[in-house]
Amino acid sequence: MRLSLPKPVEKAFKRLESCGFCGYLVGGCVRDYLLDTPPTDFDMTTDATPAEMIACFAGFRVLETGIRHGTVTVIIDGMAIEMTTHRIEGDYSDSRHPDAVQFTRNLVDDLARRDFTINAIAYHPQKGLIDHYGGVVDIKKKIIRGVGDPHKRMTEDALRILRGLRFAAVLGFALEGQTQRAIRQNCGQLANISAERIAAELNKLICGKNVKAIILEETAVLGVVIPELLPAKNFEQQSPYHCYDVLTHTAVAMETLAPLPRLRWAMLFHDLGKPQTFTRDAAGVGHFEGHSKCSEVIARERLRALRISSVTIDQVGLLVKYHGVHIDVDKKSVKRWLNRLSEPLFRDLIAIKRGDNLAKASQYHSRLESLQRLEALLDQVIAEKACFSLKDLAVNGHDLIGLGIKNGEEIGRILKLLLTGVIDEVYQNEKEVLIEKAKELRRC
Repeated sequence: MRLSLPKPVEKAFKRLESCGFCGYLVGGCVRDYLLDTPPTDFDMTTDATPAEMIACFAGFRVLETGIRHGTVTVIIDGMAIEMTTHRIEGDYSDSRHPDAVQFTRNLVDDLARRDFTINAIAYHPQKGLIDHYGGVVDIKKKIIRGVGDPHKRMTEDALRILRGLRFAAVLGFALEGQTQRAIRQNCGQLANISAERIAAELNKLICGKNVKAIILEETAVLGVVIPELLPAKNFEQQSPYHCYDVLTHTAVAMETLAPLPRLRWAMLFHDLGKPQTFTRDAAGVGHFEGHSKCSEVIARERLRALRISSVTIDQVGLLVKYHGVHIDVDKKSVKRWLNRLSEPLFRDLIAIKRGDNLAKASQYHSRLESLQRLEALLDQVIAEKACFSLKDLAVNGHDLIGLGIKNGEEIGRILKLLLTGVIDEVYQNEKEVLIEKAKELRRC
């Protein structure tokens, strides 16, 4: 089998060979080729030591990105290629990093230390695929299998627990039995992993095409890093609106959304406040008054603990807060919501509402029609370049200063009142009209 490689990668192979060394593509890029997915990153393993790689690529920019563990990054024609010396790893006393690394000239030793068989396939242009652990067959069978003893793989580096779930979610693969048991039995070690590393895996996992199955099948594992998932599992809603328990509803709804982290995070958290707010009326029907606010608090606290960016936390918090709010289908309402959220976030809210509705009992899917009309109105308001923010207002602070209004708070107050009047179509967004209105609103 011969892969079509980018020119910089071909140059890297030839340069290593000219210096008396042998390099192999390995890991995700080989896996991607076998899945007919264009690779975005190219990693190589080689029998050259770091010092030998630096000497071999003299004339190229070489970054000593992880030289202590045998890794350098070579920039060839603008492409970054990460190269690592074949190595054998010692014990992992911190459940994350090897205590010691020993360089080796043997490729097989290097492949033996890798996490999953699908990532332990090497490639050389002349030698073809080198697959000592059955990764090619596992890719064909759509299986995630640990290399060698899966329990050892998971205890060495606990992040592999989430990586396994992430690969299953993103690729749509199933966890092999022993590997699944190893993941479940060792998931408590995730407590030893940094929040940033966990968040990086979760950001990819929740955007996977198979996220529903992973959330429902591996709730206990994910519950180590997102404990709020646990009470939602099998929590029956006892409501005619719902045909699923809270967690199943959540997982089904997530897969209706585009694979964008902010959307998937918002849907993951949107109902996690329900177990805390559940009440039952005299007829036995379940209610969840205040669950949106409770879910927002949960989302913000958990995402903060995971060190997710403050921008994403604010976006997710607002989407969770407003996911159940009724929105009138008229232009004034659309402009008010645009002012409150901005166009991108308002579109996200409509997507969240649509996904939420699709995961409810089918007889209540009629609400999708009003969301469709709302989205059409939003498109119309944007196309008309309607005014819904201060920057769109026909007057600004300088105009009010020209009227002799010097106090900053007063200027802000008047501009907000003018904007509200324009959004509510009380008066037109014309400078002369707004100047006269500002004079009326000015405090004596």
